[in-house]
Amino acid sequence: MRRSRADSEASHAKLSRRAALLGGVQLLFMGGLAARMNYLQVDQADQFRLLAEENRINIRLIPPARGEIFDRNGVRLAQNSPSYRIVMVREDADDVDAVMDRLAQIITLDPELRARTMAEIKRSAPFLPVTVADDVSWDDVSRVSVNAPALPGISPEVGLTRVYPRGSDFAHIVGRVGRVSQADLDALEDPDAVLRIPRFQIGKINVEAREESLLRGVAGTKQVEVNATGRVMRELARREGQSGADLQLTIDSNLQNYVQARLGDESAAVVIVDCENGDLVANASSPSYDPNLFIGGISSADYNPLLQSKYRPLVNKTVQGTYPPGSTFKMMVAMAALEEGIVGPDETVYCPGHLEVGGRRFHCWKRAGHGWVDLENSLKQSCDVYYYDLALKVGIEKISAMSNRFGLGIRHDLPLSSVAAGLAPTKLWKQQNKGADWVIGDTVNASIGQGFTLSSPLQLAVMTARIATNREVTPRLIKSIDGIEQPSGAGEPLGMNENNMRKVRKGMHVVVNDRRGTAYRSRIIADDMRMAGKTGTSQVRNITAAERARGVTRNQDLPWERRDHALFVGFAPYDKPRYAVSVLVEHGGGGSAAAAPIARDVMLQALYGGEPPLDAYPTADRGRIKTQQNTLRDVRPQAAIDGKDQA
Repeated sequence: MRRSRADSEASHAKLSRRAALLGGVQLLFMGGLAARMNYLQVDQADQFRLLAEENRINIRLIPPARGEIFDRNGVRLAQNSPSYRIVMVREDADDVDAVMDRLAQIITLDPELRARTMAEIKRSAPFLPVTVADDVSWDDVSRVSVNAPALPGISPEVGLTRVYPRGSDFAHIVGRVGRVSQADLDALEDPDAVLRIPRFQIGKINVEAREESLLRGVAGTKQVEVNATGRVMRELARREGQSGADLQLTIDSNLQNYVQARLGDESAAVVIVDCENGDLVANASSPSYDPNLFIGGISSADYNPLLQSKYRPLVNKTVQGTYPPGSTFKMMVAMAALEEGIVGPDETVYCPGHLEVGGRRFHCWKRAGHGWVDLENSLKQSCDVYYYDLALKVGIEKISAMSNRFGLGIRHDLPLSSVAAGLAPTKLWKQQNKGADWVIGDTVNASIGQGFTLSSPLQLAVMTARIATNREVTPRLIKSIDGIEQPSGAGEPLGMNENNMRKVRKGMHVVVNDRRGTAYRSRIIADDMRMAGKTGTSQVRNITAAERARGVTRNQDLPWERRDHALFVGFAPYDKPRYAVSVLVEHGGGGSAAAAPIARDVMLQALYGGEPPLDAYPTADRGRIKTQQNTLRDVRPQAAIDGKDQA
């Protein structure tokens, strides 16, 4: 059937509208496509051209500023200081050796450092800058700049370097930084990418190392355009990183400086603990060293004497060194016996100068003996036989358990390197570690802090603080992180019978303040500053029969490294303990002669917050103390004496 003309015209109109609509859609699509192509090919041409040429946009890390470290009063102990360095780009230098020779005529180049630099230049990509000289002066920078035409590839740069304003005072606490080594990277399961930045520095020991994650911060990034050879052409974008956290330590830098100066050249250690909160206000190991020498790499001339010294300046004796505690351990034996009800304060033991045990004679330090002694007098005169007898009644297990409760044989969690646990031995320990049974003589030796028993100066200071307070005082070194106060180390009650604690404290009081006490010559006479304490002598070896035959009968007749260690522990004021102290003098001889005088001086310095008045000392000592104070003033920085920040 034929369609009418009207139907054909209607159908044609409908098709025309559809075609127009479809054409419009196609035109819109083509327009959008053209606009997109214009954007990609014209507006973004440079960007995509770079991407097409082997991904020539690189993301590079920006090292973060390291967090700074302060003492309890805000004195800077570790800071970042602007420093100038000289760098070389190998591809710009042509003849590297010739350029280095010319540079050596303009500034001083250490031969050893130059050799290391040359090796690094050969390993590095030719377009990367390599540091030739670190921490150079402005004069050196000026000379290099003036002679730039003769030094192709050489240019000065400014950056940040770590500086330790208090030098050797804090080497064993703050520690030091150094360049990232392959060993550092191998020790980490997933190393932060920033550690691979050439010559990036991380903490190597002590607080710098133990708090590395806090101090390091977070790296920033920059987007750079590089050419086909890898040379940076321009910076396209930058995102700044996050600086590391600032740490505030519990240490009083001025007290720390005094303690280090007071120790002088002694191979010794001093720890002072705040009894109220466990803060370490001084933690000194002597001799020390300047950590600034290690920044950028220490020379053999500086390092070898440190490594070879018999006084071991690189070792932190306060926490790494463990020593037989000698008679300072007697309070632990006394507390174990008192808590078990085995002995009363008035019970006496007869000391004839020795005790026969298992067919062996164990001598008292006083060969003539002390006669009848009770608890108080046994501490006052440091009678060994009293503690031999007590230990045999109590047994090693209870003595060791009591030692642990007072912080001995326990590794205290501090951000310091190689903190030792010491040793409060038991029968099981000897079986497992020595393959032998515990014998009665082991208990006798342990009773006077000899034999297997080992303690660090830190542990002895903690023990003394717990005796003084009857609380589980815990040592604290980090006071705050970015201004946020860290938990106190005041501790919960120890749970000891307070009457027993008072008896032991009274015994320590007469050690220092009774005329027959072993530390009487090191007493404090200011009534509100009276100190209680205990001397100790840690035997290193016995004098042999052959040596006695040659006339070697005294400790001081032996070579230095064979002499006894000297120890002292104490707290003050006696009526309201504020500080506890421990002192160790390696191979110093008797504790009363070598360690107790140091303890009195540093305790007074802590109590007075500076140089104490002479009338705090006994009259007979004042002339000597005045001379000593004048000598120490000459060797200490004026800022430390005045209590001001020298940073």
